[in-house]
Amino acid sequence: MTIDRRQFMAAAAAGLGSQLVSTSPAVLAQTAARPLPPDSGLFPGFEARWVRTNGADIFLRHGGTGQPLLLLHGNPQSHACWHKVAGALANRYHVVVADLRGYGDSVGPTGGGAEHVNYSFRTMAQDQVNVMAALGFERFFLAGHDRGGRTAHRLALDHPGRVQKVALLDILPTRYVWANPSREWALNSWHWSFMAQPDEMFERMIAAIPAREFVLRHLGRSGKPAFFDDRAIAEYIRCFTPKTIHGSCEDYRAAAGIDLTHDEADHQAGHKIAAPALVMWGSRSHTGMFYAGNQLSIWRESASDVTGGPLDTGHYLAEEAPQAVIEAFERFFV
Repeated sequence: MTIDRRQFMAAAAAGLGSQLVSTSPAVLAQTAARPLPPDSGLFPGFEARWVRTNGADIFLRHGGTGQPLLLLHGNPQSHACWHKVAGALANRYHVVVADLRGYGDSVGPTGGGAEHVNYSFRTMAQDQVNVMAALGFERFFLAGHDRGGRTAHRLALDHPGRVQKVALLDILPTRYVWANPSREWALNSWHWSFMAQPDEMFERMIAAIPAREFVLRHLGRSGKPAFFDDRAIAEYIRCFTPKTIHGSCEDYRAAAGIDLTHDEADHQAGHKIAAPALVMWGSRSHTGMFYAGNQLSIWRESASDVTGGPLDTGHYLAEEAPQAVIEAFERFFV
């Protein structure tokens, strides 16, 4: 199959047929009425809604009673990755599960901006601050996995007054990862470099592979692990469109550039996460296997108050060991 560049970029701009992000009053009125995505049944009792931020339309679901808890997903997933834990947590918290800009059903700008700043973790963190403010929450608990964890890291740094506590799942600081590569890491985390390439050809290469094949290979390397719910897999595949391919590649491009600039400035200034941080990782994940048991000491260079440890899982903690994640969150977020 031949992927024409103009057709691909038009599809990415369309965002599943949605209106392009714009600041004109007419378009703002249209995006405010953006239709809700199909309900997969993964979040019974949760309300679905859109929030317009600075340059993006963010899709979220929320529900429950108690202190607000924002959960952020990773790549190539969406808010659906939290479906095994959100219902139980909603008995104790007001849970918000949101798609990062460009991921899931959220729509970001087609242009990455100078140094891909429109998809930097700083920009994505500001989206989520705006989301929580739109829901009436100025201060909240925060947890993120994978790219959502990196967004949570930046949010806790840039908006310390907003974050009561933060949980970081299966990541190490972006600055540390890029500064300490290994052969094993490079071979297993190949997508970090591949998706960061500036040429649109790489996006077209991803789009040339059937969405189901690419998503399943990314999630399991050799097929779908048994712990994934078929409904969640269907959501990841449904959302893996040119819009998402473009947005996720812009995210990785920013992580190899302007995000490192932001991180280095914080490092030089001695700026750390001030909120208590819970760090969890899978013992069989890349984070668990390639860093010689130094995960907590590495994080203590970037956060002032760090606790945590491994679970007997791979990368996808909340889907492979949901009860352990629920219990850890309920102990920590008090």
